[in-house]
Amino acid sequence: MSWLSSTVSAFQHITHSFVPKHSFVRYRYHAEKIAKGPTIRRYGYEDKMLQSGPLPRIRDAPRLPMPEYRPKDAWSEKRALFGQNDYIDILGNEKLHPTRILYHVPAWLRGISGNEYQILIRKRKVLYNSPFRYVRPTKWEQLNKRIRFLYKFLNRKTRTGHSDQ
Repeated sequence: MSWLSSTVSAFQHITHSFVPKHSFVRYRYHAEKIAKGPTIRRYGYEDKMLQSGPLPRIRDAPRLPMPEYRPKDAWSEKRALFGQNDYIDILGNEKLHPTRILYHVPAWLRGISGNEYQILIRKRKVLYNSPFRYVRPTKWEQLNKRIRFLYKFLNRKTRTGHSDQ
């Protein structure tokens, strides 16, 4: 037991007598740090973009010329006929349907209302007899792949209406 107590007391003597020779202090006083001024960051970096103010111009440089004001022609064909067919279904006769006026829309997209699967089925039906399958085989395959995916998704993940069977 005496051996154990002597070892412990010797160990305590060693740990108490250990004093470091150097003490490192980054900033001894905060006031000294402030007196040095702000720290220099990104030394040597030159910013290519001018960030001195809201306008992109150099000091004492001539101003950029403003473009000459030209009023728009309100009676050009494009502006004069804009929206002419908006109320054709109300004001026109029954023979002309609004979907028949959509000249710049593909034929398979005119007047269709449905989900993506139904629209793609209609697109495939229209493009089947055209040279689209041979001219753009990758697009054709992507179309069929999307239809297959949506078919599986709609049959697995969506509910159907209640049946009376």
